[in-house]
Amino acid sequence: CTYNCLFCQNFSFRELTVSGGPTMSASQLAEKANESVGCACYFGGDPSSQMPFVIKSAELMREAAGKEKRLLRVCLETNLSMNPNELKRFGELSMESGGGIKADLKCWSSEILYALSGVEHRAAYENFKWLGKRHRERPEVPFARASTLLVPGYVDDQEIRAVASFIADLDPTIPYSLLAFHPLYYMDDMPYTKREDAERFVRIC
Repeated sequence: CTYNCLFCQNFSFRELTVSGGPTMSASQLAEKANESVGCACYFGGDPSSQMPFVIKSAELMREAAGKEKRLLRVCLETNLSMNPNELKRFGELSMESGGGIKADLKCWSSEILYALSGVEHRAAYENFKWLGKRHRERPEVPFARASTLLVPGYVDDQEIRAVASFIADLDPTIPYSLLAFHPLYYMDDMPYTKREDAERFVRIC
């Protein structure tokens, strides 16, 4: 992963990284997408740290599906902190296959992003602007999507209003999901998201 989130729900990938396995080539992964698979979705850790692998395996999957004349969408769930050119390459595959890209927009302010994930840059928002511009090209299945985890005490009214405004300014038809927080990893002593807070955030959106 390219972030180091204190609340990571997929932290087991760190153990796999240290152990050095199991590993799989792009072609080995592509072979898993047989006739029973209609969608291949890459997610966390985070695919942004392995985009050459993601792109190559997705290309192989799409090539095999094309030969067999069957539907196979390719999708991405990511913090969106990858090289813009690699995002665009995968984006073309996702767009033409009927898939989509969901961005995990953790918060708006750089200070809170740094406190939660150790990252200060705003690459995710710059990349999401590109997704937003492409979104209406294929309205029947949303191409661009976004979500934010409601971390108590960090992601508040101001953060949600800023992220939702950013998305709506790009295109108000982009789906935006608010995700309930539950204690994990280094934030296992935190409270759950309160229902009344979540409902207030929905009204803000």
